[in-house]
Amino acid sequence: MKLNSNNLNITLRHLRALHAIWAQGSFTRAAAALGIVPSALTETIRQLEAEAGAPLFDRTTRPPAPTLLGLAFLRETAPLLAGLDDAVEKLCDQARLRTGQLAIGASPSAISRRVAPALARFRQLNPGIACQLHDDVAEALADMVSDGRLDLAIAGRAKSSPDLRQTKIERDRFGLVCAAGHKLAGRAQVRLQEIDPASLISLSAATGTQQLLLHCPQLPEAYRQTTLLAHSTIAQLCMIRAGVGVSLMPKNAASLFEDRSIRFVPIEDLELWRTLYLLEPALRLPSPAAAQFAALLLQDSSAADRQAPHP
Repeated sequence: MKLNSNNLNITLRHLRALHAIWAQGSFTRAAAALGIVPSALTETIRQLEAEAGAPLFDRTTRPPAPTLLGLAFLRETAPLLAGLDDAVEKLCDQARLRTGQLAIGASPSAISRRVAPALARFRQLNPGIACQLHDDVAEALADMVSDGRLDLAIAGRAKSSPDLRQTKIERDRFGLVCAAGHKLAGRAQVRLQEIDPASLISLSAATGTQQLLLHCPQLPEAYRQTTLLAHSTIAQLCMIRAGVGVSLMPKNAASLFEDRSIRFVPIEDLELWRTLYLLEPALRLPSPAAAQFAALLLQDSSAADRQAPHP
């Protein structure tokens, strides 16, 4: 590494050699510490002094002492070398996942079965990485991935953007979600006409799940416009568990709580599937932490996909 200053040919090797002699108190010990022969170290210091135009060590003393010019230069460059060493150590720690940060986004319904297990495995492998999980709707998460606030996200499909890469990771089918005590809870499957539209709890129209329902041609209008509204999957499931009503939602969303008092019942005449995507920035490379987490997530999704039935 050449340090250009007034056209001087001084490199990082010269600085390392100079500081090694100062720290070790002799050319011989400094050479051993640097892993070079003493003659090579002597030549390195000769080059440095030739570039500087003045001696930096008094060789008449034992051990060799820095000259006033050399001592001043040592003191000036010591913080630079220390800062460089710290930066290199931080770089290596982050590259090897010993330290660093990972910011993940997810739609609430993707957390329990997809994101949380992958995150648990990631933390076991990399306990030094600080992790953050943010839940929101797909469009908000996509914006956060694009502008760098999140490393990646798992959600429904967002609007196409040159800043965003979307990789399909999972499909799951919509069905009826109701409390265990509901009259339809014990059925192997139901038909839409058996579900009372007045009892349906919908999500906000801003969510991808609700958009799929609103644009589903198989779904009668009465099942799209409901009088019960929840602003999150968690609120929706709490209302279902309390017996306030029922919902049409993907199977994985229904299992967010892993609560036996909430049941998922397939709907025979509703062929509607929700697809989850891995959202990543298209115009910047992922950090080592983000790359490993994405690999774990896709690995888990591939295994689940091999086991799941396909429509």
